[in-house]
Formats: sequence, C-alpha cells, structure tokens
Amino acid sequence: MNPLLDDAQHGQFEFSGTGSEYFRIWIVNLALTLLTLGIYSAWAKVRRLQYFYRNTSLLGNGFDYHGDPVAILKGRLIGIGLLAAYNVAAAFSITVGIAVFVLLLIALPWLVQRSISFRLANSSYRGLRFRFNGSTADAYRVLLGWTFLSYITLGLLAPMAHQRLKAYQHNGSAYGMTAFNFTAEAGPFYSVYLKLLGLVVLPIFLFGIAAVSLNLFAGLEGAHKNPRQFGKALATLLTVMMVFYLVLFLIVGPWFSARIQNLVWNHTALERHPFSSAVRARDLLAIYVTNFIAIVLTLGLFKPFADIRLARYRLTHMALHPAGNVDEFFAREQQAVNAMGEETANIFDVDISF
Repeated sequence: MNPLLDDAQHGQFEFSGTGSEYFRIWIVNLALTLLTLGIYSAWAKVRRLQYFYRNTSLLGNGFDYHGDPVAILKGRLIGIGLLAAYNVAAAFSITVGIAVFVLLLIALPWLVQRSISFRLANSSYRGLRFRFNGSTADAYRVLLGWTFLSYITLGLLAPMAHQRLKAYQHNGSAYGMTAFNFTAEAGPFYSVYLKLLGLVVLPIFLFGIAAVSLNLFAGLEGAHKNPRQFGKALATLLTVMMVFYLVLFLIVGPWFSARIQNLVWNHTALERHPFSSAVRARDLLAIYVTNFIAIVLTLGLFKPFADIRLARYRLTHMALHPAGNVDEFFAREQQAVNAMGEETANIFDVDISF
C-alpha cells in the first residue's frame, strides 16, 4: 500500500492492469486501425477504455465503460468533416476560411459539453452510471468567455480560466443522483502558475547567460559572410536549444501535472466523501524520463507499457475518504436512480473527442 495514504487505505484506488496484457490489445488496435484507414479507431478506443476502467477498483469494486463505437465513429466523422470544411474554405478564400473558423469556434463548447456527457454517461461504478449536468451555456462562458479573457490579458487570467474549467467539469459531474463538488478557489491556481513561471523563466535566463558565456552566438556573428561556417554555427545553436527545451519540458511538465492533479482532487468530494491525491513531481519525472527513453529505444513498442506505468502511479496515489457507511450511500443512490428511471446514454449519441 502507498504509505502516503495510510490514513485512508480502505479508500485507495487500485490498478491491476499489466503492460503485457495491454500490449496485446494495443498492437491489435494499432494494426486494425491502420488496415481500416482509421475506421477501427472508434472500436480501439472502446477496447482501450474498457481495459483501463475494468482494471481500476475502489473499495473492492471495479469500474466499467459502455461507450458505443458507432457513436464514437459518428463523432469522429463529424470532427473530420468540420476540419475538412475549414481546410477547403481556407484554400478557397481567406475570408471564407476565417468565417468557417469562427463558426467552428462557436460550435466547440457545445461539442465539448456533449463529449463530456457521453463519457460520463457511459462510465459506471458498482453498476451505477455517472452523469454530467453541466449546461451548454456554462460551457460557452468557460471555454469561450474565460479563454478569450485570458488571451486579451496576455495570460494574466489563465489561472482563473483553468479554475473555472475544473469547476465546470467537477461541479457538473454526478454519480447516480449525487453531484460532485469542487471547492478550490482561483488563489491556489495562481500559486501553481506563478511557480511554473519561475521554473520556466529562470532556466531560460540562465541558458541565455550560459549561451553568451560559451560564445554560442559568436559563431553566427562572425560567420554571416561564410555560408558553410554560418550553417555549422546555426546547427550547433539550434541543437543546444532543442536539448535545453526538451530537458526543461521533461522537468517542468511532470511538476505542473503533479501539482494540478493534487490541487484539483484534494478539493473534490462526492457529497461528504472527499478525495485525495498525493502525486509527487519527482516520481512523475522519473516515470516520464524512463518511459521516454524506453519508447525511443524500442521504436515506440514500449508505449503501452508506459501508459500502464503512468496510470498505475496516478491512480494508486489517489483515494476516496469515506465519511460514514459507504454501502448505505451506494444503496441509497441505486434506489434513487431506480425511482427516477435510469437515464441511458442514448441522448448523448456523439463523442467528438479523439
């Protein structure tokens, strides 16, 4: 058991999937998707999600996924059609291309709301399905309104937009008839983003000093009259910059991911049953780096094993802290849903997400 969650072991998430099992699913999915020119990708997504859901358990009970591949394929065809329409319009006329882009942007919040609804309505735990009650109007406010405000303020409102997005997702979600609640304010998001800014700006500043000290730019200044020398100097500079940014991404990415996961789930509860997350940045960094190296060395064949490693770590560092008798809670939810008539996922018959 994870020592970070000793006080709530009884509510710790568990993951039983293995890389060897998932590799067989992954390789068949990849082969059939290529052979069918992408058509099988909808069925591949269902098989992938079912494997991860069915190997995830909480309090001794598992999850399940019930998505219809035809609905997923329908959504993907819609998405491809919209992108094709934009490309054709843009090639025909810049003005028409911009108009189509605006129309796609206007449709995006509605499509996202439908996709979230589809995903939750087709997810279940202990035989009881989740649902999404977030409105389309709120989707427009969050995805268009707050995103637009973050752009025109040059990112100053980006943490606020992120908080609003997570509040929309979590407050709008429900298990059976009981809604989740999200209590994180914008302040903690600003704290994470400010630290992220420091982690990004400081290394770039130090890289600039190092580049000047090592005369990395000197070769460009003195080689403009010699194309061959200029090409060598430019190639050296670009190689150093690419390595630097790759290392920076590998370090900053896991840190940000860990902080956001902990922030979001440590402020999320199902009724009076709170969740907790204790993901550590250095652990994620080790997983990211070793996964990246293994994927490169195996020409991509380690990818399913990497997915399993990451899923197991994230899930086993999360827990639900039951506040009272959870069996009574689940029984009550089942009775409430039966009394209302269980809502099916058929009204959410399009999944636009890839």
